[in-house]
Amino acid sequence: ENIKTQLSLMSLIEDKFSVENLEISSKSLDLKNLISFLRSFQNTSELFILEKAIKKGYLISDIKLEFDSNGKIKNNFEINGFIKDVELNIFKKYNLQKIDFIFNIKKSEFLVKDLNFEFNNIKFVSDKVSIEEKNDNFFVAGTLAHKKSDLDKRNINLLIKPFLPNFEIEKILLTSNNNFSFEVQKGFEFRNFKTDSDILIHQLLLPNNFELKKFFPKQKKTISFLNQKLKLLFENNNFTIQGNGNLLYQNKNDDIKYFFSNKNKTENFEITLKIKDNPFKVDYLNYKKKKESEVILNFKGSKNKNSELVIETFNLNENKNYIEVKNLVFNEQFQITKLDIVNLDYLDQGNQKNSISLKKNKKKYYLTGSSLNVDNFIEDLLSNNDESSKITDINSNLEIDIKKIFLDSEYYLTDLKGEISIKNSEIHKAELIGSFSKNKKLKLTINSYNNNKITTLFVDEAKPFVKRYKFIKGFDEGSLDFYSSKKSKKSISQIKIYD
Repeated sequence: ENIKTQLSLMSLIEDKFSVENLEISSKSLDLKNLISFLRSFQNTSELFILEKAIKKGYLISDIKLEFDSNGKIKNNFEINGFIKDVELNIFKKYNLQKIDFIFNIKKSEFLVKDLNFEFNNIKFVSDKVSIEEKNDNFFVAGTLAHKKSDLDKRNINLLIKPFLPNFEIEKILLTSNNNFSFEVQKGFEFRNFKTDSDILIHQLLLPNNFELKKFFPKQKKTISFLNQKLKLLFENNNFTIQGNGNLLYQNKNDDIKYFFSNKNKTENFEITLKIKDNPFKVDYLNYKKKKESEVILNFKGSKNKNSELVIETFNLNENKNYIEVKNLVFNEQFQITKLDIVNLDYLDQGNQKNSISLKKNKKKYYLTGSSLNVDNFIEDLLSNNDESSKITDINSNLEIDIKKIFLDSEYYLTDLKGEISIKNSEIHKAELIGSFSKNKKLKLTINSYNNNKITTLFVDEAKPFVKRYKFIKGFDEGSLDFYSSKKSKKSISQIKIYD
């Protein structure tokens, strides 16, 4: 549209390069042709990269150039203008198009303002992006935001999967605001990528691959994270995610708050889950959340380089009910390999008080407390069910001293004492003695040798055990002598009842 220049008369007389400066104000120009024209004056690396990357686009600009006596462009050049409808061809998996922005170009500096573009069909905006050249490398920094977007599978793999590699995402609908920076080295090698992002996840849908119906009876086939407010920090392949929102994995929403980090191949996490209108239970503790109450679960732990899951602390709070676990370690088979402390203080489904403590001292465990309901444990014992023992991979001795043991809703023992030895994830040896009223006793022994496990149980008060066998009717008094021999997964049991 307009070209203005200043000539040196002396240089013109002496037949030298006489153009001192050049100012160009353009109408809409083909961007690729313009860059080719500029390279004819000075073939800089910046212009070479731009020419190769641009597939199409248009430019309106004001260009100011100054020349030295040899006709080369001086370093104080400046280009201001507006870019419209640009399409870039950088990588096959990235589709950048409909790029509009205002720009300012100086030596070693490229400033972009009011940027709008589509990346793989997602609309983005940016207030500012700066590109600076230092020692043949380019340093890029800026802001980036997008409105509510429903990501397809390709964009999930490109944009989300690097941060959450272990999650199979079915659907994600989100909004984000980001600050970012990275370095581009020779050969388009990207280094030192950093981002600080505020993300609103309207919906994140994951397949539910967890078998947790023993804890969450109304478990769905999918897990939905709703209205999640996230803070994401990423730097040099290390990241932290902090957020909160709603979680739908049973019939109604629960509240979740979380923190995840991945640093030097160690994953750390903390999760707080508030369950109000959904059920929650722990069968082997005979614990069940009351319908009208709220349960708060808190996990804090890590996953280390050996693929061990370490629960540093776990807490359950429901009104006066409290469960605490410290330093619980699972191996890859999800067996418990370490456990330091368990504190239980709660009313179970039978309205029985459970108040005990399990603590490790060196290589030995101590189970002590005022009361414990073992109704479910007796069922497992009499049915020869070893499934509960297979969840552990701990070889240790357990010393027991509990003041009151509930056998069911009617009968109880006092002063249960003894010791249990665990080897190869099973009870290897045990001896427990407790008392009923009127000097009546209970004695349990387990002995293992030559792949044969012998279990004996003698009780002077037989009714709380005998009534569990439906084929025995009308027995109210007397004693019970139980014997079981188990070898190679085959067991033979006999019960003797004395009036």
